[in-house]
Amino acid sequence: MADMIEASYLIETPLDPAKVAEVMAGEQSCGTFTRVHGETDDLRARARAIVESVEELPPADTPSLPNTWLERQRTPGPWRRARIRISFPTANIGPNLPTLAATVAGNLYDLGEVTGLRLVDVKLPAAYRRQFDMPRHGVAGTRRLTGVAEGPLVGSIIKPNVGLSAEQTGELVGTLCAAGLDFIKDDEICADPAHAPLAQRIPAVMARVRRHQDRTGKHVMVAFNITDETDAMRRHADLVEREGGSCVMVSLNWCGYSAVQTLRRHSGLALHGHRNGFGAFSRHPLLGIGFDAYQALWRLAGVDHMHVHGLNGKFAQPDAEVIDGARASLAPLAEGTDDAVMPAFSSGQWAGTVPVTWEAVGTADLLFMSGGGIMAHPDGPAAGVLSIRQAWDAVRAGVSLDVAARDHAELRRALDFFGKKG
Repeated sequence: MADMIEASYLIETPLDPAKVAEVMAGEQSCGTFTRVHGETDDLRARARAIVESVEELPPADTPSLPNTWLERQRTPGPWRRARIRISFPTANIGPNLPTLAATVAGNLYDLGEVTGLRLVDVKLPAAYRRQFDMPRHGVAGTRRLTGVAEGPLVGSIIKPNVGLSAEQTGELVGTLCAAGLDFIKDDEICADPAHAPLAQRIPAVMARVRRHQDRTGKHVMVAFNITDETDAMRRHADLVEREGGSCVMVSLNWCGYSAVQTLRRHSGLALHGHRNGFGAFSRHPLLGIGFDAYQALWRLAGVDHMHVHGLNGKFAQPDAEVIDGARASLAPLAEGTDDAVMPAFSSGQWAGTVPVTWEAVGTADLLFMSGGGIMAHPDGPAAGVLSIRQAWDAVRAGVSLDVAARDHAELRRALDFFGKKG
């Protein structure tokens, strides 16, 4: 329905899943564990969430999570699993992102009836989606800012992650700009350290970016990590703008929806959303939140880029989740909305992971970030960047990397060096 938000869940319970679904709907709308005075039929018709479907799945022999409420009642298994869809009236929430999150998730994780619950997806009506912030730049705007009309944006991360002085960081950025990068970002653990405060690091870095732009005409986008309390983030963003920068990065989970919304509305810079900590919400298959739902909520805050990790990377997420995350980021949140954000691939990426990335997503509308794959290339960072560009040119032309490497020494060296390490 046009005025309803639909959320999908995976649940586990020793009880009847259909009855648990009704508990979920009541708990997250106008009800509680029992009908209360004032909860009239008219009010329930207007404000109660609706269970749209319950699809039972094969049960489990043991519960996924402990549950004292069920243990007190000595409720036996089997532990029934089900996919559930529930619709919530938009009028209960309004254009209020923290309350939207509290509605589709919130206390559901604490319900006594379940031994597992995961928010899988959130679908929004178009009129409701338009009440929230759109990406200010997204895919097309990021391409305009960097001058990359086609192909992936090739990026890297400041390494060492933390410990460099502001001047050393500036020197490294100058080297990376000269190497031919489109995008450079701070690591998530380096925001405003004593040895390289942003007040010094931003001018030191941007002096090199401007110098490179004056020499080549190329603007390299640098995502400065300004993660902090809200007023500080606004000050840092203002300094980036004054220095001619185009992007800031925020650790989404630790700043929160409201702070990111405030920053989006304050600044015209591209907003690079870093998801560090997402594993705490997602790694257990019957707890937390799936990336489809996660990215939908954060896109309502107006981010322009979303981290999805990388294929064949160094982290725990399966490739299927990375692929689904990239596709979800590029898809509209609601019918008729032009609000795609650029997926950012990172974590153990190098020329050798390009083919599986292209095969999986079939688009070059992405950030392809490589730290070691660029800076540890045996012939230096410029050769590392070239090896990645050569790999992308090859796969987009339907040519294998081994064949392409016959004519490209940088790619050949990357395959020989990093391939042996894998």
